Amino acid sequence: MSLGGDGGYGGDYDYDGHDDGRTRGTASGGHLTRTRLPEGDEDPYGPPRRGPGRAVKPSRNLITVIGVVVLLLAAIAFVNRGGQSDGGSSDADSGGTNADAQPTAPTGTRPVTGKNGTTGIASGFPKSQQGAQSAAANYAVALGSEGMYKTARRHAIVNAIYAPGVAATRLKELDKALSGNKILTNAGLDSNGNPPDGMTFVSRTNPVGTKVSKFGDGTARIAVWHSLLFGLAGEGSKTPVTESWYTDTFELKWVEGDWKVTQYAQKAGPTPVGRDQAASSAEDMANAVQGFGGFTYAR
Repeated sequence: MSLGGDGGYGGDYDYDGHDDGRTRGTASGGHLTRTRLPEGDEDPYGPPRRGPGRAVKPSRNLITVIGVVVLLLAAIAFVNRGGQSDGGSSDADSGGTNADAQPTAPTGTRPVTGKNGTTGIASGFPKSQQGAQSAAANYAVALGSEGMYKTARRHAIVNAIYAPGVAATRLKELDKALSGNKILTNAGLDSNGNPPDGMTFVSRTNPVGTKVSKFGDGTARIAVWHSLLFGLAGEGSKTPVTESWYTDTFELKWVEGDWKVTQYAQKAGPTPVGRDQAASSAEDMANAVQGFGGFTYAR
């Protein structure tokens, strides 16, 4: 019951015929006695009351959040298109060269069609700039791997990625460089390329970018900028794993349906400034190398 207000309990009240759905009036001697019904009662003659399940207008904060998400998704979709229109042609596929660096973006073209059964190195690269860049990046990984320090594995790698007639000459150079065991000794390996017991040998190339300086007539010159992890991981290692930076330049030739190396050169850098990060333990480094596999690199 109402305890206050202009239409107070028992006071004079001029009834205007309005019923708010929660009161009932009874005229008596020019007066109207108003009885307020409890909240749980419903006047069958009044307008329907809104239940607790009525629609709630979305808050302004919710609308703002939804708007931000929509804009973010639109931005991601635009970036993934690689900045090209649907009807545009890629410079990488047209055979032209571009002095500006092009970001790696999905093209819808598979980077490779298979892999070499002996070495596992990717093979069957497309005859395009992107195919040549993918080949060079994967060949840089192979030439910087641990397998290059074992004779049988080294021969398999070189024969897989070098052009016929060039592979034999390259193998003689590599075998001569490793025959004196100076390189193996400096790496902490024995004459067969094996690390000491309890140690893990690490030699892993990680490409971060490629650049085309020449392309056409079935040949290409591709530079691959990469970092290299190298050393022995394990307690008491005298050659702990370190990081260095190089640029490998490949002269490639289209031979029998794939890109093959005809010349190879390497130079140091560009080298970024190292961050102030604490080095991981020998055990953590060994576990990381054994637990994290490599990639097939695609442009």
